[in-house]
Amino acid sequence: MALPPVVFAALAGMFLWGMNRDDPGAVPSAMVGREAPPIPDTTLPGKTPLTDEMLRQPGVKLVNFWASWCPPCRLEHPTLMALSEQLPVYGVDLRDIDQNALAFLEADGDPFAAIATDPRGRTAIDWGVTAPPETFILNGEGRVLYRHAGPLVDADYTHRFLPQLERALEAQD
Repeated sequence: MALPPVVFAALAGMFLWGMNRDDPGAVPSAMVGREAPPIPDTTLPGKTPLTDEMLRQPGVKLVNFWASWCPPCRLEHPTLMALSEQLPVYGVDLRDIDQNALAFLEADGDPFAAIATDPRGRTAIDWGVTAPPETFILNGEGRVLYRHAGPLVDADYTHRFLPQLERALEAQD
């Protein structure tokens, strides 16, 4: 007679615990706490090339892996435009055709202070990128503070990415 309420209470407790723990689906990044890997010295024609030195300049900055062929990258683009007004946003164009990437930036705006290209995806592998878009928060020493896999939109942006960015900005003061 007492068994059904006990089983129910145990299940309810497990479900409550599961809902309140950190994001169980998040894949931890081996890059967090490490120095950012090298950046290729290639860029899009007419764009400022991204250099390793830029990643080590004072202040918090973002590195965004993106591509013109990537629908979620297009979805997060307005967020990157807004963020670029607050801090440096650097882009790594991943496995893309230069003309397509340039057309995308021409049509939708260019949030990137500098851009590198990664036509074969080797740099993405070094950074641990699984698929674009992915955005990394770096400190003034070029160390990775946080990795966000997926587009910077909606509740994912508000509840996961933004608190990490605010924490990084507070730590630099």
